[in-house]
Amino acid sequence: MAGSNVMAGLSKARLEDMAKAGGEVVESYRVLNKTSANVVGQVLANQGTFYEWDHYPNGDVYDGETFSQYYYHSHRGTDGENGHFHTFLRSGGMPSGIWPAPYEGEGKRPLGDDALAHIIAISMDRQGYPIALFTTNRWVTGETFYSSEDVIKMLDKFLIDHTFPCLAANNWVSSMLRLFRPQVETLLRERDVEIEKWQASHPAEDVYEDRKLEVTSSIKISVDEQIKEIHKALSEAPAEKLFLNSSWG
Repeated sequence: MAGSNVMAGLSKARLEDMAKAGGEVVESYRVLNKTSANVVGQVLANQGTFYEWDHYPNGDVYDGETFSQYYYHSHRGTDGENGHFHTFLRSGGMPSGIWPAPYEGEGKRPLGDDALAHIIAISMDRQGYPIALFTTNRWVTGETFYSSEDVIKMLDKFLIDHTFPCLAANNWVSSMLRLFRPQVETLLRERDVEIEKWQASHPAEDVYEDRKLEVTSSIKISVDEQIKEIHKALSEAPAEKLFLNSSWG
């Protein structure tokens, strides 16, 4: 994971918001740890037999006020991953002046009121803690697909502000996007570069529907290290005063 250079150039207001988000992630861990629970376990609770590819919880998690959405599923099982969260913003929550990326292919994508943008995926280990962030090609999630700069404009709109399936899990997902804001922005821009490069090298293919291109950018992450770097950038509390736990990813 990138270190202090990730924080370079960020405004104090941005760093302070990231620090606040880090505190909210830690608070989610605190309340979950009191009952030996974790984020993934809360999302899978009372969902019956776990099947690869199925969305959890059933019907996804959706906030009708903010139009934010996420689900958890598993199908890769690589690099220590148990599964991953996919996060989205639906049409009703998008800022004005945003339009889907130009597309002339034959793939079917949701448009109008059904349009949705995939923001980022959060890869989780078998203990239920985050280990990576990644972006995907359009076909993977069936999204509409928007340019990276437009998705970046959507980041401040993502918020799951209710208790289903678990308040702590919802707060955690929402806060993770803020805590790792610079990495998310970088990955989105790298996604667009990778898609452009892939299309140039496969001119006969519809790049957005090409099953050979799935993950378009990725980075390993550590909540502890991110919080340390934020506090270092803000010249705040030394690392030993932070409420950290090395098992928290």
